[in-house]
Amino acid sequence: MIVIMKIGSPEPEISRVSEELESWGLTPEKIVGKHKVVIGLVGDTVDLDPLQIQEVSPWIEQVLRVEKQFKRVSREYRHGEASDIVVQTPNGPVHFGEHQPLVIVAGPCSVENEEMITETARRVKAAGAQFLRGGAYKPRTSPYAFQGHGESALGLLAAAREATGLGIITELMDAADLEPLADVADVIQIGARNMQNFSLLKKVGAQDKPILLKRGMSATIEEWLMAAEYILAAGNSNVILCERGIRTFDNKYARNTLDLSAIPVLRSLTHLPIMIDPSHGTGKAEYVPSMAMASIAAGTDSLMIEVHPNPAKALSDGPQSLTPDRFDSLVKELSVVGKAMNRWLLEHAMAAV
Repeated sequence: MIVIMKIGSPEPEISRVSEELESWGLTPEKIVGKHKVVIGLVGDTVDLDPLQIQEVSPWIEQVLRVEKQFKRVSREYRHGEASDIVVQTPNGPVHFGEHQPLVIVAGPCSVENEEMITETARRVKAAGAQFLRGGAYKPRTSPYAFQGHGESALGLLAAAREATGLGIITELMDAADLEPLADVADVIQIGARNMQNFSLLKKVGAQDKPILLKRGMSATIEEWLMAAEYILAAGNSNVILCERGIRTFDNKYARNTLDLSAIPVLRSLTHLPIMIDPSHGTGKAEYVPSMAMASIAAGTDSLMIEVHPNPAKALSDGPQSLTPDRFDSLVKELSVVGKAMNRWLLEHAMAAV
C-alpha cells in the first residue's frame, strides 16, 4: 500500500502519520518526490481498508494498493516517479535515472595487469566514459578458463581510479569478498549467474553501495524485478537494472538475444534506472555499435561497453570487445542519437569533438 500526502503537508504531520501506521504493525517508508511525499507501507496490508487509513489525517490525499508482487521496485510505490541514483566518484557525483543524461560505462571484461587497466581507463575517460568496468572475480562456464586475479585485481582497479577519477564497477561473486570489494567499487555488480542468489542479494541489500543487477540468462522480467525486490527489501534502494542479453533458440550469429523491448517494459513497471550491455548482449564487437545506438533511442539510462587494448589477446571475452580507437569513434556516433534524445552530457560532447 502507498499513502499519498497532499502537496504542502507539514513535516510534523507526515511524521505523526508514519508513527500512527507503525503502531498498527506496519513499516512506513517515506519517499520524497518532486511535489509530494508518499509513504510506502510494508507489512500485512491485505485486510486493511484504505478508507480506514484515509481517516488517520486530513493531509492524506489518497491510499492505493500496490497489486504487483514486487512492491518497493514497482513504479506505483513511488507514485510514478523515477528514481535518481547518485553515485559519488572521484570526479564528482554521477546520476543514473530516467531524467538524467546517459551514463557511459566502459572497460575490459577482466583486469589483466596494471598497465592494461590503467591505459584502458585513460582512453575510455578521454572518450567520455564516467565509469570503468573490470572484473577482479570472473564467473566462467569452464572451470579451466581464466577466473580473474581476485583481490590483487581490486588494487589495480583502485590504482586506475586514482589515475583517472573514474568510478569503478566490478562484480561480486561471493559474500566473503564483499568487504574488500566494496572498499574499491563505487557500484557493486551482481552478475547474470547470481541474479537469483538470494542470500547474496540480501547481503548486498544490507549495505549502502549502489548495486548493478544483471538479468539472468533465462530470467523473465518479473523474476528479475523480484530479485531486485530482495535488495530493496533488505534496505538498499540504490539498484540499477542491466539487460545483458538472454538465451533463446538462436545463438548461431549472436551470443545472446539482446532484449531491447525490456526498456519500455521496465519503464512502465519500475522506477529503477536501466542499463544496457550490448557487448554481452551480442557477443560480437561488430554488432555493438548498432545495438548501443538503438538502446539510446529506446530510452536506456546507461550503456556498458567492453573495451580492450588488444581484443585478440584478451584473457576473456575478446570477440565482443572494442579497441580504444573504435570506442572513441563510437562515442561520436552515439552523440548523434544521444543529443536527439536529449540525454547527452556536455562532457560527452566535449570528448566527442
